[in-house]
Amino acid sequence: MNIFSNIQQSFYNNLIAGNSYLQILSGLKTTLIITIAGLFLGTVLGAALCAMHYSNSKILRFISRSYIIIVRGTPILLLLMLLFYVVFARCRMEAIYVAVIAFGLNGASHIAEIMKAALQSVDPGQVMAARTLGFTKFGAFYHITLPQAGEYARPVYQNAVINIIQWTSVVGYITIADLTRVINSIGARTADPFFLIFTGIIIYLLLAYATHLIFSLAGRKRRAAR
Repeated sequence: MNIFSNIQQSFYNNLIAGNSYLQILSGLKTTLIITIAGLFLGTVLGAALCAMHYSNSKILRFISRSYIIIVRGTPILLLLMLLFYVVFARCRMEAIYVAVIAFGLNGASHIAEIMKAALQSVDPGQVMAARTLGFTKFGAFYHITLPQAGEYARPVYQNAVINIIQWTSVVGYITIADLTRVINSIGARTADPFFLIFTGIIIYLLLAYATHLIFSLAGRKRRAAR
């Protein structure tokens, strides 16, 4: 009974008292905004980097390769701080926009590599066979290469999404009240960090599971449409 009473008391003190649950929901919303917007930006930039990699221009290939090497090798926290405290310091851009840009730039380097690996996994003989059957270069890519590359990339891309969700936990360093920062603040106020940390772990696990479920349902729908 004492253990149950302690859990009840911790639940009330950390989630109910002072409307702490509303602060957690607000932090969760911020985390999701940064994740989704950063993922969208990273996917667009990643596709552009992948296209540059397969370009006939040596300059574009060099830019793509250099960008991926440099940005992938730079910790996201340092990139985030560089953009917030140096690059955008004078224009006083809101921290959440800086975070979206940072995660978009960082995500692009990883997503470009995912796309490149997926495209290279497709048997080139199938493309050659499609061309001999009258497909244009774009038609062969759209109907033969792209669907198969998408299947190869899906599980790795899913992991990239989960990684971005987890990486957003560092945005508190530039004053953003994301899920992790809110949990830390509430835990410090209630002097009961364990309960809040456990709650945060559960929420991040649920986000990872939701991501897995979305990708699984999308994959099933795609296979059913065939």
